[in-house]
Amino acid sequence: MPTLEPVAPGTTPSLGDADARLPETPPKDKLRDELEKLGPRLDDLQTRMFADGKRGLLVVLQARDAGGKDGVVRHVFGLFNPQGLAIRSFGVPTPVELSHDYLWRAHGAMGPRGLITVFNRSHYEDVLVVRVHELVPKAVWQKRYAQINAFESMLVDNGYAILKFFLHVSRDEQRERLEARLDDETKNWKFRAGDLEERARWDDYTAAYGDMLSRCSTPDAPWFVVPADSKPMRDLLIAETVARTLDAMQLTYPPADPAVLAFRGKVK
Repeated sequence: MPTLEPVAPGTTPSLGDADARLPETPPKDKLRDELEKLGPRLDDLQTRMFADGKRGLLVVLQARDAGGKDGVVRHVFGLFNPQGLAIRSFGVPTPVELSHDYLWRAHGAMGPRGLITVFNRSHYEDVLVVRVHELVPKAVWQKRYAQINAFESMLVDNGYAILKFFLHVSRDEQRERLEARLDDETKNWKFRAGDLEERARWDDYTAAYGDMLSRCSTPDAPWFVVPADSKPMRDLLIAETVARTLDAMQLTYPPADPAVLAFRGKVK
């Protein structure tokens, strides 16, 4: 089974249509079975983190429209106990958010140590949408790569691990998903005319994603490019990466208070 490798700092990964799928993908049923098998392991690791409260994990999800961020939240992080999760979605900044520095809302959205915080979109919108739509001058957004790296380094120094996933879909796959969304009454409410405008800027976004990955994948806060044309493969690759990261944190339950253990055999 393939595994995800982090983007090497300073390198720009290929983001062509062929990179959105693996040469050989196992059957969907097998992939879903493998994901389900990971559930108990993930649950145990998260419970250890929650019980100890000394470490945290930030997971960043970025993708083009219809790239699968909501699906990852549902199918991967749905395996965890909701008590130990903080799911944050980043939409258009509010007037209050715009009155602060652009990282203010990201810092405020961070869950406390002990939780897994998932950003569905994130502070990286400020080097993506802001750049493509020229909402601020180039001299402004260019400085943000270093500022974001410093922000994430501060989180790591304060007990957080960070994983960042770019869900990479091909142009054809995005078209099929957008069309399917229009045909499905349970999903067509999500469609916006602006989705087509963003799709027309495909090449501009590809360049912006490339710089994001190259300049903000660091040893402590790596980016991973996830081949996301196959939804089950996408979910399994992310779940396995999260499991490996939690394993490497060597999470343990906190020692029991002797005064608490003194109640053994006395509960009536």
